[in-house]
Amino acid sequence: MTVTIYGIRNCDTMKKARAWLDARGVPYVFHDYKTAGVERAQLEAWSSAVGWEKLLNRAGTTFRKLPDGDKQELDRDRAIALMAAQPSMIKRPVLETGGRLLVGFKPEEYTAAFA
Repeated sequence: MTVTIYGIRNCDTMKKARAWLDARGVPYVFHDYKTAGVERAQLEAWSSAVGWEKLLNRAGTTFRKLPDGDKQELDRDRAIALMAAQPSMIKRPVLETGGRLLVGFKPEEYTAAFA
């Protein structure tokens, strides 16, 4: 099973998720979308799988610093455009494994995914 974890290297939540995987010997590929970017098609696929509302990190500084006009009346296309332009607005981590997509880090969800 191929496991890919997407995020930003220095994010605290990413560090927790990678430490969880490392502690359990789960091999993975890390994709840093700050340095490697993320394709719009990937964001569209993720949005179709989990919903753009779950994928968009509204709690992060990057989103909060947006002008109010950019935050209002968000829809799928606008949210994807924002995340493509500023990958910091993607909730972290995004983990792909065996056809499953996990967004955010919850140890109990990771345990279930790798049981």
